[in-house]
Amino acid sequence: MTTDTLSDRILNGERRALARAITLVESQRADHRAEAAALLDRLRESGRQAIRIGLSGTPGVGKSTFIESFGMFLTGQGLRVAVLAVDPSSARSGGSILGDKTRMDRLSRDPNAFIRPSPSQAHLGGVARRTREAVSLCEAAGFDVVLIETVGVGQSETVVSEISDLFLLLLAPAGGDELQGVKRGIMEMADLILVNKADGDLRPAATRTCADYSGALRLLRKRPQDPEGFPKALMVSALEEAGLTKAWEDMTSLVTWRRENGFWDRRRADQARYWFEQEVRHALLARLETAQARSQMHQLSDEVAQGRLGPAIAAETLLATLGRD
Repeated sequence: MTTDTLSDRILNGERRALARAITLVESQRADHRAEAAALLDRLRESGRQAIRIGLSGTPGVGKSTFIESFGMFLTGQGLRVAVLAVDPSSARSGGSILGDKTRMDRLSRDPNAFIRPSPSQAHLGGVARRTREAVSLCEAAGFDVVLIETVGVGQSETVVSEISDLFLLLLAPAGGDELQGVKRGIMEMADLILVNKADGDLRPAATRTCADYSGALRLLRKRPQDPEGFPKALMVSALEEAGLTKAWEDMTSLVTWRRENGFWDRRRADQARYWFEQEVRHALLARLETAQARSQMHQLSDEVAQGRLGPAIAAETLLATLGRD
C-alpha cells in the first residue's frame, strides 16, 4: 500500500488503516521510518486536532478500569475515542503482555472506540518512543479524544505531559498525605488529580486523600496556563462510574479557557520543539551503534578498565572521532 493510499484511508477514518499506520511508525527499520515520516508529513496537512488526555498513576491504581468507564461515558456523548495504552516491556526477554485491550472488554466492542496497546520497549518516561506519532495518526483519523495510558510510573516519569493537552494523575485512597502532595515531579505536572476507587469501604479514605491533595495543590506555585481553581483534586469511582461527569466538565472548561487565552497553541508549539530535540538526541545516540563506533568504544572501555585512561578523557576521544565523521 502506498503512502498516499494509506493516508487517504486514515483520513476516511478506517480503523484497519490506522492500526497498520501505527505499526509502521513503531517499526525500527530504516525504510519504514522513511515511509512513516512521509505519511505523518502528509497527514499533518489535514490540521485535525483532538483533545489529548494523558493519564498516569502507580501500578494497580485502576487506570485501565477508569479509562474503560470514562471512554464509555465519552462515546455515550457521541464522541469518538482512541486509547493508546503503553505496556511495560520485560527487561529480560523484551516482550510485553499487551493486556490492556483485554481489560477494556466493553470499550473494545464500542464502534466509536479504538484501543491500541504498545510495548514501552525499555523507553523511560512512562510512554513508548513513538506514542507521540501514534497520537498524531489518531487525530488525523478523526477521533475527538485521545487517551494515553502510561505504564505504572513513579514521581519522575512525566514525558506523557509532553504529548498531552491535559494531564490526569490517578491516585488510590490513602495514597499519601499533604507533604506527599507538595513533592516536585509528577504532582506539579498534573492538571487534575483523580482519587479513584472512591466507593464502598474506601470512600472515607478517598475523601481524606482528596482533601489532603486539595490542600497541597494550593501550596504549589500557580502556573500561567491555569485559570482560577486549577489544578484541582476530585474523587471518582471507575467501578460505579461516579464522578465522571464532573471530571469531564472540568476538563472541557480547562481546554476552552486555554484555547481562548492562547495557551493551547503555545503548548502544542513547545511540545513540537521538545520532540524535535528528542529526535536529534536519538539520532546522535544511534551513531554509537555503528560497527566502527562500537569497535572504538570497546577498545577505549578496555583502556579505561585497565586504568590507562580516565572515563572522561576516553569519552572525549570517542566523541571527537564521531564529530569528525
